[in-house]
Amino acid sequence: MRGFYFITDSSLSRVGNYGDVKSALKADVKVIQYRNKSPDTKLIFKEALLLRRLCKHAIFLVNDRIDITLAVNADGVHLGEKDLPYAVARKLLGKNKIIGLTVHNLKEARYAEKLGADYLGVSPIFSTRTKRDAGSPCGTALIKEIKRHLSIPIVAVGGINLSNAERVIHAGADCLSAISAVVTKADVKKEIEKFQKLF
Repeated sequence: MRGFYFITDSSLSRVGNYGDVKSALKADVKVIQYRNKSPDTKLIFKEALLLRRLCKHAIFLVNDRIDITLAVNADGVHLGEKDLPYAVARKLLGKNKIIGLTVHNLKEARYAEKLGADYLGVSPIFSTRTKRDAGSPCGTALIKEIKRHLSIPIVAVGGINLSNAERVIHAGADCLSAISAVVTKADVKKEIEKFQKLF
């Protein structure tokens, strides 16, 4: 994993998730995470299916929802601390699906790697309003600390924009996500390409 990691957010998007994902793929994004907090499972399934078909040459992950991951045959799932435990997710998904775990400190990172997570979502790096329950920012120091002790890939998330992205990459992040910095702009592809050039 290396480069821009795209996470959908229909509440911030100008054109909707489908249009954003198309733009992200044109910007050579290799990992797409579909995040939708709607209680409407049928709606989520239909949209996930459309996005899955778009991602023929990219890794397609679903946030939180193992049922949707299985239903659309996504490449894997990203789980937070309030989602199903890793062991249960692995049993349901099998050994070949990707499972990423959100972590907020070195202890959680060590535990996630020990469990067998494929990558870590380290969050939030900086202060963010995109995710209300994101918690206190951990800064780039945590990325450096995890990289010093562990070999697992890191996706940096939270409050990242073009003014601080280089610091995140220099700290050791393999990927980064910047949701509001791209989906709120008129040309999503162009904005993502600015981040891609930093790697």
